[in-house]
Amino acid sequence: MIIVDVESSGVDTRKCSLLSVGALDFDNPHNQFYRECRVFDGAHIEDEALQVNGFTRESCTDPKKVTDREVVEEFLTWMKTCNEWTLAGQNPSFDRDFLRETAHRYHLDWPLAQRTVDLHTVAYYEFAREGKTVPLLRNHSALNLEAILEHVGLPIKRESHNALEDSKLEAEAFSRFMAGKPLFEEYMKFKVPDGIGS
Repeated sequence: MIIVDVESSGVDTRKCSLLSVGALDFDNPHNQFYRECRVFDGAHIEDEALQVNGFTRESCTDPKKVTDREVVEEFLTWMKTCNEWTLAGQNPSFDRDFLRETAHRYHLDWPLAQRTVDLHTVAYYEFAREGKTVPLLRNHSALNLEAILEHVGLPIKRESHNALEDSKLEAEAFSRFMAGKPLFEEYMKFKVPDGIGS
């Protein structure tokens, strides 16, 4: 699996732009990718998105940064260093759709499949299996990344999102759910709770 996370200037894949892409090869987690870019000309920049990801309007339009096209081209080249190309993450359809829309905008070949592995679904299943109540917000699952990290023993508080850091945290959660053990040395100080991954 390729654990991927993107930060964007908003939620509409056609009107908004990539700002950064973070990814890692789950089978070789030290094989990582991180790149930031400026928004494409005319892209919408939503204040709500910037509050989440910590980018500023100035950093979004910085002419010294590479283009969104260059980031996707680099990602697709890096991806070929991984054995399996199934995208995975907390909300991988969002990340996949932003990457794919960017590739299509520039008429780049998109070799990745539609299927993804969703950390939210894995966590939802585990909550149900353990007999725990899934937190709800407006009658919908509120199992965001922070809730999932806490469930797998990672009490990590973040001020803003970073695509590579989120990819690493998502991979760490997958490892704890699937194998019952930490993936990265930096998270080994956080014990895997009893019952996770068993």
